[in-house]
This record gives sequence, C-alpha cells and structure tokens, in this order.
Amino acid sequence: MILNRRTALLGLTAAVSLGPASLAVAPAGTDRRLVVILLRGALDGLAAVQPYGDPAIARWRGPLLLPEPGQAEGLLDLGGRFGLHPALGGLHGLYRNGEALILHATAGPWRSRSHFEAQDDLESGAAQRLDSGWLNRTVLALPSPPARGGAVGQAVAVGTAMPLLLEGPARVANWAPSRFGAPAPDLYARLAALNRADPVLGPAIAEGLRSRGFAERVMDEEGAASMRERNTFPALAAAAAELLAAPDGPRIAALEIGGWDTHADQNARLVQPLRQLDAGIVALKAGLGPAWAGTAVLALTEFGRTVRANGTKGTDHGTGTVAFAAGGAIAGGRVLGDWPGLSEPALFEERDLQPTTDLRALIKGMLAAHLGLAETALAQILPDSAGVGPMLGLVRAG
Repeated sequence: MILNRRTALLGLTAAVSLGPASLAVAPAGTDRRLVVILLRGALDGLAAVQPYGDPAIARWRGPLLLPEPGQAEGLLDLGGRFGLHPALGGLHGLYRNGEALILHATAGPWRSRSHFEAQDDLESGAAQRLDSGWLNRTVLALPSPPARGGAVGQAVAVGTAMPLLLEGPARVANWAPSRFGAPAPDLYARLAALNRADPVLGPAIAEGLRSRGFAERVMDEEGAASMRERNTFPALAAAAAELLAAPDGPRIAALEIGGWDTHADQNARLVQPLRQLDAGIVALKAGLGPAWAGTAVLALTEFGRTVRANGTKGTDHGTGTVAFAAGGAIAGGRVLGDWPGLSEPALFEERDLQPTTDLRALIKGMLAAHLGLAETALAQILPDSAGVGPMLGLVRAG
C-alpha cells in the first residue's frame, strides 16, 4: 500500500497495536462510527450516477453514455430516472437494502476548478483554505470519552502523513505498521519498465523477475499501474474496519482514493477506481460486523466534471457532482437533491451541472443526526455556513 501526503488511512481516537509497534489513545465519546472517503481528482457525477431519464444528456454525452437499466452491461436502476454505474454493484445492493443514498447536483461553496485549491477547501470545510480540517474540528466537538487514558481529541493517523482534513488543534499522531517499509508489489514492475532499454540491466532484471514467477505483462508500465491499483483501497478499508470494530478502537476514520481525473478515455479509466471504491465500502461493512448498524460513510469529491464530453472521450473540470452516503445508520434507498436538468439554459456557466445543494448541508446533517452535535458546534466545524441548514432525514430513527 503506497501512501503519500494525500494518501493515508486515518483512525481517530484509537487504540492501535501491531507486533512490537503500539500506540494507545482515548476513544471518542460516542459509540457511533463515521467514515469519510475523499475521492481525489473530481469524480464525474454524471457517469457514476447517470441521469438516463433526462433527455438532454444524449446531446452532451454521446459516446460516454452507458446502456439504460435492463440492457447488457447497463446501468443499475435507482428507481427510475437515475442509474448507478455497473461497477458499483455492492453499493447498489446497499441502496436496495436501504443502507445507501445518493445526493446529486451538489457542490461545496467554492467555485475553483483547481484540484489543489478545491481539495483544500473540501477538507477545510470552507470556501478558502483554513489552518485546520473540519473532521479535526469534529473531534474537538465530540463529548468527552470514557476515562481510559489520553486526552479529549487525541487521534492517531495510520499512515505516513496527515491530510488537511485532520490537521488542527485536536491532537493527531502518525503511526505506520512496519510492513509499510517493505517494497510495494509494483516496485519490481516499475524497475523493469525503467530499465527495459538498457542492454545490460534490462534483460537481467527481466530474467530475475521471470525466475520469481512474474508474468511478462507485469514487467511494463501498464502492468505496474495495474498492480498499484489492485486491492489497495479495499485493503485500507478492511484495515479501517478492523480498527473501528474494536470495542476500545476509533470511532472516526478517513480514507482516500484517487484516479477520478478522467480527461481522456473516461469510460475505460473510471471502471477501476469505481470498483475499488465499491469493494472498499463492502469491506467496511464486512469488517465492522455488528458495528455497521451504527456506522455512516460519506464519500465526497472536490468538484464534478463538464456536462459535455471533450474530443478525447473524456470530461474536464466542472462543478456539480454526486456524494454518497452508506452505512447501517443511513436511511437509504433514495436519490436526494433538486435535479436542475441538463438543458443548455440550466447549465452552470454554460458547461457544468448546476449545483442545487450545498455539500455542507450533507455534512451538517450527518454530524447533527448521526453524532448528535448541536448547532453551535456545527457553526464552529463549518464556519461561514450560517445560511446552510443541516439536511434532514439522513439517519435512521433510533
């Protein structure tokens, strides 16, 4: 599992132990679990949740459109009008079971189409970069944990770096298991690809890899990328579930998955990250066991993509997109949001899906109903959001 500045599994307020490495901190003062998944790169909401019932989409999307529900390799129906990408079969099962919902035509208050600026805004929870993340401020707002050592707001980040989402006054430690120091599975493939043209090193490395059972396809750039992608996110999600399921473990976690910046060949390139996301959510449910009933998962991206397909069968940076919520605590089986339509006058700046719901309403609604945070706490967690009320009805009663 390769982790960099923006790739970490973060278990908050946890007791973590692996072999000789150990780090113990206090659990959060709640038995509810909250998982935030950052989808870095700008997920195309119109591809993940295609509005097949909107007649205008054919004008803009053409070759990017997937077959409608009921057709071969078609969309997974969400009750008419919208269809889920077929790579999200696990999420569709949760949706049908009332454990997942979709918020369409949403965006944060920012209008930047820069990945870095928009990701910082998403993690800050504001239309400008702050010096702390909204999830860190959530930790501070939670009730005092049981007296089992540690201080209120202590947290542990499992990985090698800390994202802005968790930076801030709440104490957050970094911890990485020793296996992170081992070579990543794709390292050999990358070495082979880099040295293939060398008349001495190229054949020697290739022969050495073959002797260790590596197939030829593993020893090129495409194979290296495939190995990097395969099972990385589901493995992180399974590790998060193990931490979250422990009686004295964390109650809040954040994960991330990239691969959503689909400027070219979008249909082919989206399949792998969608499958990874889907398998990760399924792994969370499996690993959490009975704790899934009190769990909410939010999957959020920095902005959407253009309504029009570009000349390379991809899409460019846009505005409105989708957000997903899943978990046993979610009152699911619904597509939420005020659909603006895709007619030309309805587009934002004549190019993007018009956002009709502020993403902060979803976050506020989840923090209020799921974690029981009061309006005063929400105002501190998401500053400058007084005009945005919490979305209601997200969580199951009781």
